[in-house]
Amino acid sequence: QRWHLNFQLTFAWLQHSMKKMIPVVLLLFICHLNSWAQQQPQFTHYGFNGMYISPAYAGITNRPEIQSIYRYQWLNYDASFDDGGSPRTLLLTAHTPVRLLRGGVGITLMQDQIANTRIQQAAISYSFHLNVGEGKLGIGLQGNINNIRKGSYRFIDEGDPNIPFNSSDSKFDMGAGVWYESERFYAGGGVTNLMRSSYQFMDVDNTGGGRVVGENHLYLTGGYHLPLTNQLVLTPTALLKHDTETFSFDAGARITFDEKYWGGLNFRHQEAVSALVGIAMLQDNALRVGYALDLTTFNKEAKAPTSHEVMVSYRLPEPVVRFRPPVRTPRYNFTK
Repeated sequence: QRWHLNFQLTFAWLQHSMKKMIPVVLLLFICHLNSWAQQQPQFTHYGFNGMYISPAYAGITNRPEIQSIYRYQWLNYDASFDDGGSPRTLLLTAHTPVRLLRGGVGITLMQDQIANTRIQQAAISYSFHLNVGEGKLGIGLQGNINNIRKGSYRFIDEGDPNIPFNSSDSKFDMGAGVWYESERFYAGGGVTNLMRSSYQFMDVDNTGGGRVVGENHLYLTGGYHLPLTNQLVLTPTALLKHDTETFSFDAGARITFDEKYWGGLNFRHQEAVSALVGIAMLQDNALRVGYALDLTTFNKEAKAPTSHEVMVSYRLPEPVVRFRPPVRTPRYNFTK
């Protein structure tokens, strides 16, 4: 009984604290609008990729899910000299609702290769869930370890101590976000690198080094599921991205037939137009496979014509409550 009382008091305090954090998280979004350099990858499957956008997405759909996305940007793009070539990104995410925690937990693993720079990330997320209207609101926090490795670079001035040479650095950082999910509508956002960790890289003589700051990235996204017939659903989607230098956005829509097949189009500001296709298979449409093709429309002379993306996700059934709550009377406690 003492454990049960302490458990209830702990979660009552947690619920009160998380409610108080809503304005704090929103304030973080506003305060960090002006602090981002473009460091993180982008995905055309953003409409399926809530875990990458916001830690608050963890468990919000009530179905455990494992997902992988591989992006090959600017296929067959080759550098003029030294290392380089097409950016390539592998993303692995998993999340599940946890009734005991009144929310959900998730993990994110990512490797991003851009020319001489390789970025690896491992993150753990927690989302506290509140019933709001006809849907559910998630308030999320994330802790992550980032490793950035710099390869060899050509110098202009020989012996320049600011030129990194085959060195790497790892740092801890944090993220936060909110997410609202209902049967027809979803909207969410996240901000990364709240600690703005500084990464140091040694030069060839190991006497000095360059520095990279993990800048904040802000994401805001939303979508609406609009039934057209008993079998056709139209889903308009949008994603806003902001940093200290540029503002960018994606806007698109997809049509889903019989909850199994989908196709869609997307526009990325000053970057590309895209086409998406996909299929859901197995019982309860547990397995989903999607493909996206990007056609470069901006600065085509400096890029390759196409980018390619493959998504595979597997969703487990919604967890079943396997215990019955006790019936309490003034004299007895018993279970039905």
